[in-house]
Amino acid sequence: MRTMIALVFLFVFSSCAFAQTTEERLENLEKTLKKQEQTIQELKALQKTVKKQEQTIEEQRKLIEKLTAKVQKPQPSAEPSAAVAAQTGSVDQVQQDVKELKEQVSSVAEAQQKKLASEFNPAIGLVGETIFSYSSKGSKATGSDRPGGWDVNQRSVELNIAASVDPFAKGYAVLNASADPITGEATLGVEEAAIQTTSLPGNLELKAGRFFGEFGRLAYIHDHELPFVNRPLVLDQYIGGESRTDGAQLNYLLPIEHYVSLTMGVGDGFGSAPNDINDDSNGNFRHFGGLSFFGRGSTSFDLTPDLSLEPGISGLLNPEAINRGGVLALPNGDPVTLPQFPGSRLSQTGRSLEGADLTLSWKPLRNNQFESITWGTEVLRSDSSFDVTPTTGGAAFSPFSQSVESYGMYSYLTYKWSREWSAGFLFECMEDSWNNADKTVAYSPYLTWALSHWNQLRLQYTHTDHNAVSGLRPDDAVYLQWAWIIGSHAHGWQQR
Repeated sequence: MRTMIALVFLFVFSSCAFAQTTEERLENLEKTLKKQEQTIQELKALQKTVKKQEQTIEEQRKLIEKLTAKVQKPQPSAEPSAAVAAQTGSVDQVQQDVKELKEQVSSVAEAQQKKLASEFNPAIGLVGETIFSYSSKGSKATGSDRPGGWDVNQRSVELNIAASVDPFAKGYAVLNASADPITGEATLGVEEAAIQTTSLPGNLELKAGRFFGEFGRLAYIHDHELPFVNRPLVLDQYIGGESRTDGAQLNYLLPIEHYVSLTMGVGDGFGSAPNDINDDSNGNFRHFGGLSFFGRGSTSFDLTPDLSLEPGISGLLNPEAINRGGVLALPNGDPVTLPQFPGSRLSQTGRSLEGADLTLSWKPLRNNQFESITWGTEVLRSDSSFDVTPTTGGAAFSPFSQSVESYGMYSYLTYKWSREWSAGFLFECMEDSWNNADKTVAYSPYLTWALSHWNQLRLQYTHTDHNAVSGLRPDDAVYLQWAWIIGSHAHGWQQR
């Protein structure tokens, strides 16, 4: 009995477990069928999309065949086919390229044989400069070469001519006519006429002929380009005005990232007149030591994006000297004497000149064409050697040599506040190169109105003081400078 009951229990439990397992299997099977039905529906939708794309592709294929047949259809004989037209255009293009190539080759060959195409039409410009002035003292009291009182001075009429000589050099000439202070007659002279290389290797540039030698900051700048009316007194006396020389000058730009320029030159004279020829037993003869040797080194530093500093040093040996080898004389013909030797006469035997210059410029990047401040200063040292001999009937003393060391400087500040207007102040102090006890000081405020790049007016007042050694008297003068340009002018107005 017990055994029967146990078997019944086992059968019932097994049936329940089997039933439960079957139900779970059926449920899983139904889920699988639903997923398969969903997949079938998605495949049917995808099949419809594929059919539509096939229809679109078929339509596009038929359209392409139709267009292809239309293109391949023969055209009337009067019109060339597309292929023939393309071939003809290609041939024409090749012919045009060959023609242009021939022209380029011809131009290169021509450039090697002659000057540029504009060789008969160089750049030409004319500069006029008129100075209206009033001075409180006469020329004898001030030592000026212009008369006192009211004066009109056509200081210069400058003709500039410049052009390329060939691909390797350019040439230029400056002819200047200035009026004589007494007669008023204008004398035309060659102020500059030089050739300058443009393609030397090694950052070298050579200039030869008559030119303004590079010395100092303003000595090689033309009068009408100065930031004030008159050339500084120390440049007029120590150099003789503009640094004109007949010779050669070599410039070397150092091959480094920082700008450094070195210049050296040699010439016959330096300034207003050539060196005199020394007399010897063989007649007039200039030794190598009778030439002038000059040089300059300059660099530049950007202190800030708006502020730059440009220092430079210069040297000059045996510059222009009045009556070298002869007796020094004043403009009126009287011999030059030393104060301690009234009965003496001087002859200059040699001279050296050194200078240092500094320019500080402020030009804001946002307004550098209309606003700027420029401060420039230059200091010069002159060392002159003289032979001192007694005049006939003068005091009795033995001839001897005398060396005179003199210093001079100028400093100016210019403020430009618009394209047209600027103003500044110039200070000058100088010892005479023959007598360092003779001192001169000058003060000059000035106002500049640049009507345009080619038309400029400048008003300047100058007060000059002399000490008692020179015998000259203080002077007050007012100047009105009117300068203008016609045609091409390479340098134009400069702020140096």
